[in-house]
Amino acid sequence: MKTLKSMRLHIGIFGRTNAGKSTIVNKITGQEVSIVSEIAGTTTDVVEKSMELLPAGPVTFLDTAGIDDESELGTQRIEKTKKILNRTDVAVVVCDFNGFSDYEKDLIEELNNLKIPNIVIVNKLDKQEISPEKLNEIEKYSSNIILTSAQDDKDFIYKFKENLVKLLPDDFVNSPKIAGDLIPAKSTVILVIPIDKEAPKGRIILPQVQTIRDLLDSDCLSYVVKESELKQALENLKEPPALVITDSQAFKQVSEIVPDAIPLTSFSILFARLKGDLQTFVKGAEAIENLKDGDKVLILESCTHHAIEDDIGRVKIPNWLKKKTSKDLIIENYSGHDFPKIDDYSLIIHCGACMTNRREVLSRILIASQKGIPITNYGVTISYCLGILPRAIKIFE
Repeated sequence: MKTLKSMRLHIGIFGRTNAGKSTIVNKITGQEVSIVSEIAGTTTDVVEKSMELLPAGPVTFLDTAGIDDESELGTQRIEKTKKILNRTDVAVVVCDFNGFSDYEKDLIEELNNLKIPNIVIVNKLDKQEISPEKLNEIEKYSSNIILTSAQDDKDFIYKFKENLVKLLPDDFVNSPKIAGDLIPAKSTVILVIPIDKEAPKGRIILPQVQTIRDLLDSDCLSYVVKESELKQALENLKEPPALVITDSQAFKQVSEIVPDAIPLTSFSILFARLKGDLQTFVKGAEAIENLKDGDKVLILESCTHHAIEDDIGRVKIPNWLKKKTSKDLIIENYSGHDFPKIDDYSLIIHCGACMTNRREVLSRILIASQKGIPITNYGVTISYCLGILPRAIKIFE
């Protein structure tokens, strides 16, 4: 239950108002997570529930508002519901015995365009059986259909899990490595972790913790040091480390200490591969060279936090960009899961995405690519601005 949301499979529940979405979430989770009522529109906002769902493992259910509420408030709810698509790994479309029409068809087409696998649940069959004609119509849109009355069907959870397992993304079933696949087992890795204002008191930040765990799972030896002790750490080892991983903010100092023969990368670049598309991010960073005076750059952060002095997204990266380009750039920051309108931007720089799932990052990459806007991430941007990007990505070749 302590698995982070960013590492969970996100299952979005979609459908018309009063189709039984909340009943289905409550049935699967075994808890009254969502309010169930005969009154349409009871679910007014996205309700999240994290749990362990065997055999899938850690998941987060996203119970959304109805997609057919035509009131002014309902329109706002629908917009929120559509934004959830960007966080959804697997979608569940709920309808009743006669409710599969344009709403559901349009939704499934959008899911297919976004390459989101989906299940259709035809609910409330205790009230009326579905006609063969209606079932044939649904089968034209989906091959993963569950016929049920979720409230009373004792086999519903089994049916749901059976269909879910068929649709699980490969990168969820075969959980990707962060760094352990880059080096042989038993290798020594030095992790450079600055203790500065960005580091929480008494803790180290999430990507660093996850990387250490990944190396432990891969039977590697982790040597954790501050940048001020890096030189001594290298001297202490009988053999050179197989890899040095640094916080991006210390990239320049670390690159000057670590000999060229030793592979070097950063936590943020590792997460560019884990949570997004490293190749796209590298290509996006190369667009920095083409920025002109007055161009707008959007810096995206997945989580909200209080900005601090020398904040990486609000101070350091803007300064590196302006120094690299010598241009008068307009740099704007945006935090949270919502994705703003991006048409006016010449470049998007995404954070390391440790607090969100890969689906959300990939959906942002997809939107940016459709609009022809280069997108990259913190670590790739920093290494590009410092002139060490080729070295930082060499190990991935």
